[in-house]
Amino acid sequence: MQHAVGSPLPPPHQPGHGPAVGWSPAAHHPGSHHPGAHQASASVPPPPPAPGFAPQPPHPPVSPAPDTTGHVPLPPGGPVGVPLTPPATVAPDPAGTTLAVLLIGPAGAGKTSVAKYWADHRRVPTAHISLDDVREWVRSGFADPQSGWNDHSEAQYRLARRTCGFAARNFLANGISCILDDAVFPDRPVVGLGGWKRHVGPGLLPVVLLPGLEIVLERNAERSGNRRLTDEEVARIHGRMAGWYGSGLPIIDNSQLDVPQTARVLDDVLARSIASPPSW
Repeated sequence: MQHAVGSPLPPPHQPGHGPAVGWSPAAHHPGSHHPGAHQASASVPPPPPAPGFAPQPPHPPVSPAPDTTGHVPLPPGGPVGVPLTPPATVAPDPAGTTLAVLLIGPAGAGKTSVAKYWADHRRVPTAHISLDDVREWVRSGFADPQSGWNDHSEAQYRLARRTCGFAARNFLANGISCILDDAVFPDRPVVGLGGWKRHVGPGLLPVVLLPGLEIVLERNAERSGNRRLTDEEVARIHGRMAGWYGSGLPIIDNSQLDVPQTARVLDDVLARSIASPPSW
């Protein structure tokens, strides 16, 4: 095979080594190459210094330019740890702390609205990671649970949770808090809380958002697309969520609270969780 123009590229430079033997600047310019020139370049001594000039020491190696993108590589096996308990004399301030929060609740509880508002109004960079949004990245072949729960919808939920968990760890490794939302059922703690704990880490702070059934039904009626469920399904999910009472997890009844008020209550709940992390 022949090259149409130019000369062949030099061999790649290996870190920690000098220029590759057999390659000189002249070898890169047409017309300046002579047979045997590269063999001679390895044995020709450097020219003596000009009279009146002292020899200069060799230049130190130049370090590569630092990465200025702000990206911090995700450490392997380094999920978010349990938040350090502050001294008793210092009140924890969740508004200025890097946190990972899991907002649990039934469809229509307002998880997405509260999570977005809370992330928008913090003093530190915070990301909202929506499980439903990530799950809906699947376009062709999307398994809609409304059409019947099956192995495909189960697998897509598991894949979405793992993707959200990796995203959360990546944000946290780069100093960005995150809040995730999911309808985790108390009668399946190994699949729900256990999965999130494995994906994100033991420092994940779960909070349950559980308004009354009539409120959930009203909010669900305002939804559209595949996120709107039947009243029977909403009532069934809400009934299962009641199992979180007595679990030890903090529960917010936001039946009479708007989104900003719920976000303020969430900050209060997180402050207590930081001071005394729940056992889960």
